[in-house]
Amino acid sequence: MLGKTAGGIYWLFRYLERAENIARLVETGHRFTLTRGSGSASEWRSVVKALGMDSGYLARHGEYESGPVVNYLLRDKHNDASLRGVIDQARHNAKLTRTALTREVWEAVNESWINVNEILKRPVREAELPSILDNIKRNSAMVRGTMQNTMLRNDGYNFARIGNFIERADSTARLLDVKYYVLLPSVSFVGSSLDNVQWEAILRSTSAFSVYRWLYPGRTTALGITEFLIFDQRFPRSLAFAYSKLLDNLRYLSNGYGIPSAALAATEELCLRLSRTNASKIFEDGLHEFLVGFLNTNRTIGALVEKDYRFTA
Repeated sequence: MLGKTAGGIYWLFRYLERAENIARLVETGHRFTLTRGSGSASEWRSVVKALGMDSGYLARHGEYESGPVVNYLLRDKHNDASLRGVIDQARHNAKLTRTALTREVWEAVNESWINVNEILKRPVREAELPSILDNIKRNSAMVRGTMQNTMLRNDGYNFARIGNFIERADSTARLLDVKYYVLLPSVSFVGSSLDNVQWEAILRSTSAFSVYRWLYPGRTTALGITEFLIFDQRFPRSLAFAYSKLLDNLRYLSNGYGIPSAALAATEELCLRLSRTNASKIFEDGLHEFLVGFLNTNRTIGALVEKDYRFTA
């Protein structure tokens, strides 16, 4: 497969996953605001900060208020990293690689783009936010399901999965890190009922609330939730699950092309590091520090994939 085509498919599925993940982070911020009787600036600041959009947001808005934050993250035409901007990029990459996609995948991407632009053509009101975010997540699931059920298990499929899981790992780490930013101004809340409710909000925003309670009844704690979202390979949004699948897809490509892969070596090293630690050790050393390190490594692996397979050649 040509590097440009491989890169287009890789970024198509990264952007689709990123759009869903922005929706999940906005959902987390919204849930956090509902846990406090008054004031929501720190909650929305945590979301914007976790997405790395704080400088751009502050350049256009003075305060972290619900309406401006939601609209900046979801639909602001001046923010190329907004959800609508990301969906535009996904469709652009789908058009570039249309001959390497099935008709069903292309139609699902196009339909998702039409739907998202329709529901975000007007400013988002808070009362509409939950239904809009659910709609966006359903659109993302539709494209993924179409990809799973219609694409050959060839190079294109593996590049799609690699893009999907690198972005998903990034998202889960950022969702966990939101808690760090929320607690910065109020460390006294650690272990309180408010703290526990906010950890439950993290579970809900990763679609993990029900399955976590099935697996670990009565253990809704920061340590237990962190252990689950980082290490449990049964849950498809955990870091360990994402990297186990990423490892499989990178090995497929490395074996198929018969060339050494720096991205594969880095992924194997990260998987080994994950296998040698646990949530207790991470909390002892600092959850935020672990997540920052993970995000940096994940970003490096993404860049290595692009270099290994000559996306820009």
